[in-house]
Amino acid sequence: MSRAMRVALAGAGGRMGRTLIEAILADKELELGAAFDLAGTPAIGSKAGDIRIGSDPSAAASCDVLIDFTWPDGTLANLKHAKAAVIGTTGFSAAQKKAITEAAKKAPIVMAANFAVGVNAAYKLAETAARILGNDYDVEILEAHHKHKVDAPSGTALKLGEIVAGALGRTLGDVARHGREGQTGERPGKQIGFHAIRGGDIVGEHTVLFAGLGERVEITVRSQSRMTYAVGALRAAKWLRGKPAGRCDMYQVLGVL
Repeated sequence: MSRAMRVALAGAGGRMGRTLIEAILADKELELGAAFDLAGTPAIGSKAGDIRIGSDPSAAASCDVLIDFTWPDGTLANLKHAKAAVIGTTGFSAAQKKAITEAAKKAPIVMAANFAVGVNAAYKLAETAARILGNDYDVEILEAHHKHKVDAPSGTALKLGEIVAGALGRTLGDVARHGREGQTGERPGKQIGFHAIRGGDIVGEHTVLFAGLGERVEITVRSQSRMTYAVGALRAAKWLRGKPAGRCDMYQVLGVL
């Protein structure tokens, strides 16, 4: 029997970090080898299983894989110490995404806008629906998250938009419309609309709406607990064992064609 994978966890004191700690400690195939957060945050010095949460990301170098759900600049800094990585951070700029692609030349990385298995199923369903329904249906994407989320639209909403646009032969940057106000004029047929809701403790909700003449098709996924993201992230971490350098996503982890 192979030894347990040692996991380093970035952002250990955050909401997602605490959920990941719970999931890692409950998984017999994994061992929490390091956990860290920003210096000065309340989590520093507190116990996480048998270890204490620190502030030095270089601790990731002693582990098999880093799991990082933090913020773009932090993720890029943490990657420098990782042998392999699972990245759930969103809001990266084009330049930052390029830097991750460069990092993946030296280490295996799974990067996804959303690690929940159900959300990835919704990605595939949205792609299939777009191919079937075609240009006769208007596409709107609605998402809702807790009031503490700092980026909008969510990475998951943007990924849904990219998938649908690709299936319809469109470039998302050319057809995306973020919210509407005032005299907007008639809706262009190929436009893909995005609408972000922020409030309370909503974990995450996403709907792709295909609106045609006489009918409406909706694909909705609602995350009721951050544990859905954690379970998917751990599945990705285990999948990385023995993989060569390269950047992958959850479709590859799940074997989705």
